[in-house]
Amino acid sequence: MNSFMSSDSFHGICCYAAGVAGNLFAFVLFVSPIPTFKRILRNRSTEQFSGLPYVYSLLNCLICMWYGLPCVSYGVILVATVNSIGAVFQLVYVILFIIYSDTTRKLKMSGLLITVLCVFSLIAYVSLGLFDHQRRQIFVGYLSVASLISMFASPLFIINLVIRTRSVEFMPFYLSLATFLMSISFFAYGMLLHDFFIYIPNGIGTVLGVLQLLLYAYYSRKSREESRQPLLVSHG
Repeated sequence: MNSFMSSDSFHGICCYAAGVAGNLFAFVLFVSPIPTFKRILRNRSTEQFSGLPYVYSLLNCLICMWYGLPCVSYGVILVATVNSIGAVFQLVYVILFIIYSDTTRKLKMSGLLITVLCVFSLIAYVSLGLFDHQRRQIFVGYLSVASLISMFASPLFIINLVIRTRSVEFMPFYLSLATFLMSISFFAYGMLLHDFFIYIPNGIGTVLGVLQLLLYAYYSRKSREESRQPLLVSHG
């Protein structure tokens, strides 16, 4: 009896530790755009920056936050905490982007923000009104998986860019590392809880994170080797 209780307690501690680690690493990702927005505030212009990633991240955070709440899923509150914090950050970023955009982009971004809030409200209304708790979890779970996988697909463009340019200039090491650590933490969290809707998308994110780190190691080493090569001297 005691060994069962200690085993169960150890499992609970591991779940909590993995979830908290995922929250911490995700926080690093949430604050990473701050230098961009410092520049926007300083110049009072969004320049050529795109606001679309922040709008889409807001929708993703809202859907995943909804999945983590007790009215949808039991025992995954750390998914709700991380995504509620993320939603606040993304909302602030979007609002700042709207404030400092020109008129055309201001209208476009405002329309996208309203659309995101309407889509999330519809998801919440439908899931509460049409489904019992079990079906609600499945419905919102599949939406969160689709949203997370599409979010994790964005590194594919960066990976393609790194391979094409043979440079890691546009793939900061610490962001790649934080993405990998967040993904593997939530992958472990999902596996420990046997939650398909958490471990599948974060498993994909972990694989992509490993790929980014391997590419970073390969191309950064290659660029260092090339920089050490002696210059060819032409004797005419």
